[in-house]
Amino acid sequence: MATITKYPEPLIFGLDIGTRSIVGTVGYKEAEKFNVVAMAVKFHDSRSMIDGQIHDINKVSEDIIYVKNELEKQLGGRKLKDVCIAAAGRVLKTAVGHGDYEFDENTEITQEYIHSIDLIGVEKAHDIILEELHENSENTKYYCVGYTAIKYYLNDYEILNLEGHRGVKIGADILATFLPEEVVSSLYTAVEKAGLYVSNLTLEPIAAINVAIPENFRLLNIALLDVGAGTSDICITRDGSIIGYGMIPSAGDELTETLIKKYLIDFDTAEKLKMVSPKKKSVTYKDIMGIPHKITPDEIFKTLASVKDEITKKIADKIIELNGGIPVSAVFVVGGGGKLEGFTDVLARMLKIPEERVALRGQEVMHNINFLVEDIKKDPLYVTPIGICLNYFDQKNNFIFVTVNGDRVKLYNNDKLTIFDAAVQYGLPNEHIFPKRGADLTFKINGKNRIVRGFNGEAAVIKRNDNIVGMNALIEANDKIDIVKSTAGEKATALLGSLPEYDGTLDFIVNDTKITCPKFAVVNGIPETESYEIKDGDEIEMQNYYLLNQLLTFMDVKPEGKVFVNNKEAAQDEKIYENFIVSWSDEVKFDDLPEATEADKEKIQEKLKEKEKLSENEKQNEINNSQINDGEISMHVIINNKPYTLTGKNEYRFVDAMDACAFDMSSMKGSRLETMVDGVHAEFIDLIYEGANIEIYWEK
Repeated sequence: MATITKYPEPLIFGLDIGTRSIVGTVGYKEAEKFNVVAMAVKFHDSRSMIDGQIHDINKVSEDIIYVKNELEKQLGGRKLKDVCIAAAGRVLKTAVGHGDYEFDENTEITQEYIHSIDLIGVEKAHDIILEELHENSENTKYYCVGYTAIKYYLNDYEILNLEGHRGVKIGADILATFLPEEVVSSLYTAVEKAGLYVSNLTLEPIAAINVAIPENFRLLNIALLDVGAGTSDICITRDGSIIGYGMIPSAGDELTETLIKKYLIDFDTAEKLKMVSPKKKSVTYKDIMGIPHKITPDEIFKTLASVKDEITKKIADKIIELNGGIPVSAVFVVGGGGKLEGFTDVLARMLKIPEERVALRGQEVMHNINFLVEDIKKDPLYVTPIGICLNYFDQKNNFIFVTVNGDRVKLYNNDKLTIFDAAVQYGLPNEHIFPKRGADLTFKINGKNRIVRGFNGEAAVIKRNDNIVGMNALIEANDKIDIVKSTAGEKATALLGSLPEYDGTLDFIVNDTKITCPKFAVVNGIPETESYEIKDGDEIEMQNYYLLNQLLTFMDVKPEGKVFVNNKEAAQDEKIYENFIVSWSDEVKFDDLPEATEADKEKIQEKLKEKEKLSENEKQNEINNSQINDGEISMHVIINNKPYTLTGKNEYRFVDAMDACAFDMSSMKGSRLETMVDGVHAEFIDLIYEGANIEIYWEK
């Protein structure tokens, strides 16, 4: 029993479940050192895993059991129950999403706005991933495991930091990384079938970084490259954080297959030739026919040169893409594929950085690792397996559950989880975060576009465990999060009379008397008054003139003979502008006043001859009085832009106008009835007068 219990607690068990093999590592931490006390490897004897994805759960589970048993033998019979695992970087999907938002006015940009614009970018990146899945007929849920801002924009110009600036528009290009749910689920299932419990889950690139790139190095812009069998996984650090992950489906196996085809050999022989030392003078092998051959390492490397160039070019392009379009400062290479002769030098050339800045990371980064296992030496192959064990001590790297609006949400915990991350995983659309503005009103005025903005709504209200917080508030396992969606404001509205171009009236001098006429506009070819409510898409032409026939119609007169404008004879379509002088002889035709009697016409004619002695109001009263016939008055008014003649009474009230135009009161067609006389509200019993401009309509 002494052998079983000789190791201090906790004894950490890590599994690197890879495409080619499963590597098990057991060790314990002592001060700053990690001591590896057991290691075991099991190569898959079937294609139970392809590109990091488990295809045969039962077979992988059997291989895990084999590794577990081998480790327990090395530990003198000590049983292993808890295990740390990692999801392969090659199954991550990365996309860049662009988000932007416009404010109604110049606004100071706070962290809340920055987090919200990040959310929009992550959502757009997620949409790109979903579109790719749809094209490939896949239906998989993806977790966001990391994101970083590549660029920020203020008023469409690039800027390093938005906080504190003022502007009307912000934007962001966000690099977001997602992990498929099925990968996580299959890993958990395979491990549990082997009788083990997952105590910690991380990502393989993070595990490798824990060993290959110390914390203080991560302030630098560095790429970690893990060249495996089927894929090359990439991880980028900058300013102390991991800013992106990537993968290309080219790695060591592609080189091996090149040798298989060239020399007609089996896989194992090709693997040995691939890793031959350049110091050897020659190497002997047998092809599949059993015929022996002898070649030099230089011949092998020349055979691999073109494939090596293709792979390193793809890797370099991906690194530059993930790093925002520029090369990184240095590259640390781990994994067996990177040990190929000349691989790091070619990669440096493809990245256009010095050769010494691309290097294998093995023994030199394992000075805090002690191997207490025989026949095991420090090697880039073991960086990821040991990193998985070390990640146990950062318990934040795991999955946690929170509740968002009553629904349980699973999150990958990267040690910096915020409300923002929960909202992303919950699938909250960005329009539910920012206050939504009501619909804008767009129209044309005198040929130029005009926009009236809608009103702002209310921003989202966010609560964590019943306390109001912001979008960037940190969260922990089992937190209860409630997000009340933002609201939309009222749509924009505008009356024709509210436009600055619509300034009320036009004055003309008619037969030495000032005549004030209402200014009007033509909307979509139809004349409208100031009370007209502008509609989206309207084309408005403001008129700062009257045609002669419009003026005469407004005055309800038809002169006999010639009419002069500014002392020149004018046609009926002559344009009359502000303060133009219009004149004609005193005879007036009354063909358009059929209701007037001959006696009325004579009286009106006499009164018009005396117009110079009367004020404008006195003239109007005289004309009104002259229309009296047998105690009754004929009155001419405009109702909703149409002329009407009221008859049969000696005085008229607003309700008579409603009867004259047969206004429909049988049912409500709006929120309230609007009744106006010359732009002023009127009651039903109010008296009206000759020439009144009456409006009756339902307000919506």
